[in-house]
Amino acid sequence: MSHRNVLVLSGGLSPERDVSLRSGRRVADALRSARPEWEVLEADVDASLLPRLREHRPDCVVPLLHGAAGEDGALRDVLETLDIAFVGSEAAACRLAFDKPVASSLVSGTGVAVPEFVVLPQSTFRELGAPMVMEAVAERIGFPLVVKPTRGGSALGVSIVHRSQDLPPAMVSAFAYGDTAMIQRFVAGTEVAVSVIDTVDPDSDADGPRALPVVEIEPEGEMYDYHARYTAGTTAFYCPARLDADVTAAVSEAAVTVHAALGLTDLSRTDLIVDGDGTVWFLEVNVAPGMTETSLMPQAITAAGLSVGEVLAGMVEG
Repeated sequence: MSHRNVLVLSGGLSPERDVSLRSGRRVADALRSARPEWEVLEADVDASLLPRLREHRPDCVVPLLHGAAGEDGALRDVLETLDIAFVGSEAAACRLAFDKPVASSLVSGTGVAVPEFVVLPQSTFRELGAPMVMEAVAERIGFPLVVKPTRGGSALGVSIVHRSQDLPPAMVSAFAYGDTAMIQRFVAGTEVAVSVIDTVDPDSDADGPRALPVVEIEPEGEMYDYHARYTAGTTAFYCPARLDADVTAAVSEAAVTVHAALGLTDLSRTDLIVDGDGTVWFLEVNVAPGMTETSLMPQAITAAGLSVGEVLAGMVEG
């Protein structure tokens, strides 16, 4: 099929709406450039979407929603129900990846290192008494530690905590983005992101998941937070990362392992930390990586000598 009708979905109502819209516009433009003969349309996710999908059925959907609406599997469940093809992982795999404790437990089973963590629903936190719970958790994990919502992205609600008195506000911040918080041991080191794409070439050894060049992340502040992610000039990126060849191979292997273990499809981005001893630690995985001008996956695609438009067009065609 030379002519295709492709619908890029972005926006939604999550706290990451603006980032999603920026990703959607960039990908739509990239697809139009790569395949000028295609009809590439854009749509928000609202009450008008289902009637539109039924009336003007696309050949393929490219979901670029960040946060719950786009990454928890719900939207993809709807697309699967309507039997509409889409780029990216199936709904069941998205549910595994989006829940950070579940993903961390599954990844830990593959042998990839995962920092120790505790999961606390807001109800348990309240019923057992916040001070006693925090004291017990701090004694077990120790400081510094990281507090984050168990679901969500873009580092929203994430805090690094060095002192016991800073733990309560960090918990409040995490609970602002979900009913359950994950408290995890902080690992100091070099933060990297490894994007993985599925290549389809049965006649070549390249068939299957492929790690793109590693992106090293060096934020101005202590944490690669929302501001550092989406404000140009606040973070230095190095692609390929300034790592030894054996460490580069290890982080690439870890990302491919995560992609396969969670049953992900087409594309993913795994965030990792390399500590001072060279141990690679898993942080989280993203099934709908950002595609903005400061996002990590486009940097990796470019460093691999590819283009965002060609990569995604290949997935649409696949």
